[in-house]
Amino acid sequence: MPKLDPIQISIVNASTVLTDSEIKPVIGALQKQVTNDFRPAWGVDAELSFVPKGQQPPADTWWLAILDDADQAGALGYHDLTTDGLPLGKVFAGTDLKYGYTWSVTASHELLEMLADPNINLTVLIQSSDTAGKLYAYEVCDTCEADENGYEIDGVLLSDFVFPSWFEDFRAEGSTQFDQTEKIKSPFQLLAGGYIGVFDVNSGSGWHQVTAEKRLTNTLLRGNVGTRRERRAVPRDQWVPTLSHRQITTRTEQYLRRVGEIQKRRAAA
Repeated sequence: MPKLDPIQISIVNASTVLTDSEIKPVIGALQKQVTNDFRPAWGVDAELSFVPKGQQPPADTWWLAILDDADQAGALGYHDLTTDGLPLGKVFAGTDLKYGYTWSVTASHELLEMLADPNINLTVLIQSSDTAGKLYAYEVCDTCEADENGYEIDGVLLSDFVFPSWFEDFRAEGSTQFDQTEKIKSPFQLLAGGYIGVFDVNSGSGWHQVTAEKRLTNTLLRGNVGTRRERRAVPRDQWVPTLSHRQITTRTEQYLRRVGEIQKRRAAA
């Protein structure tokens, strides 16, 4: 079998909350995670390159955009795909910092899930009868996404991820390795803070999330704008390409002016 070239992924700093110098060490850790940990388990490799603030990512690469939040993503014109219609992941670093989460774990999470299922359409069918069954979303970090389940590379905290064996219900408990940190002991097990998207083919109710606490919630109520969960519930022909980099640059300047005006008004209040 011919050796496949690594996927080229540009990591774009479009945030106002992180400097280029804060992001660069994380990219090195992510590269080691992809090549040393993820590739042996999933057979997919990537070559990561950093795009500093104000610079343009190559059009023929996949993008992982570091943004403040979903509002900023929309304001700048980062939508569902890159300008060339290629996979696009989003890391909302400002939201993570606001709620006390580690943004590098989110970056790892989004990167690995984009590599495992770039088109956000892969599922595993667990059939319960001739006419009934459930589809499980092929997301490799949702089940173990919490910061406390992560692990460090070069002092950078990254997301745990499951192996293909996690989706194989014939596996017996403890029979093989199910995730990178070996916290998961059986197929379809969810760690604390984890969840998985499930589509009951007979219910007609669409995608739902099953949580580690055994709660069932409607995915559309939980999927934030721009997330993979939201896009999985939207037909691909309704996905929107990202605006051109020239338009994004213009919108960035407008966005920063608005942020500055808001900060001045708050300081004066």
